[in-house]
Amino acid sequence: MKILALDTSAKTATAAVVEEDQILCRASVTVNLTHSQTLLPLCDSMLTAAGMTLRDMDLFAVSMGPGSFTGLRIGIGAVKGMAQGLNKPCVGVSTLEALACNYTGLTGVVCAVMDARCQQVYTATFRLQGGYPERLTPDEALAIDELGEKLASLNEPITFVGDGAALCYEALKDRLSAVLSPPQLRLQDAASVGFAAQNFLQNGGQPLSAAELMPQYLRLPQAERELLAKTKK
Repeated sequence: MKILALDTSAKTATAAVVEEDQILCRASVTVNLTHSQTLLPLCDSMLTAAGMTLRDMDLFAVSMGPGSFTGLRIGIGAVKGMAQGLNKPCVGVSTLEALACNYTGLTGVVCAVMDARCQQVYTATFRLQGGYPERLTPDEALAIDELGEKLASLNEPITFVGDGAALCYEALKDRLSAVLSPPQLRLQDAASVGFAAQNFLQNGGQPLSAAELMPQYLRLPQAERELLAKTKK
């Protein structure tokens, strides 16, 4: 099964095609352009270089959150359009689980963290024992200090991965046995989204139609939070 996977949940826009345990092609950019400018040209050039087209895909996968509200909508919107146009199924994957998948096959505890601003992160923790990551905590939005308290209870080395990894490492390295993920494994990777989707299907998960695919936010967008705060005054 060929899976075209996308991730636009943070600053990096990334696309990949995976099949079984192989990455057939992969591309990413981390630049100061919007994903609406980079994503579709990125996919087109990647597929052209690999001698493939969208019609060759059996399934589309995308990170569905948490992450940037605008970024998620762009990636999910692109997948919905591709899948609907070709009448192909979709799978939505937790952005944090996909980040942990960057470490599939290794051992230890990985904490996926994305910068949610205001000294908060989107986070989930996973244990690796040479295979697919085993989830230890749900996806949640936490203050960095609160995350540090939770991780300290594990009493073992923690590897931080994600665009909030450096932030958490600097804030918590004196309280934890912390390891900062190397740059090549730290950021979102669409290949990991594809492998996470593959794992979901292999464990009995059912794909969605394009119409059913929706983002999963851990907190309200800023405009809605501000409106809610005003109504409570």
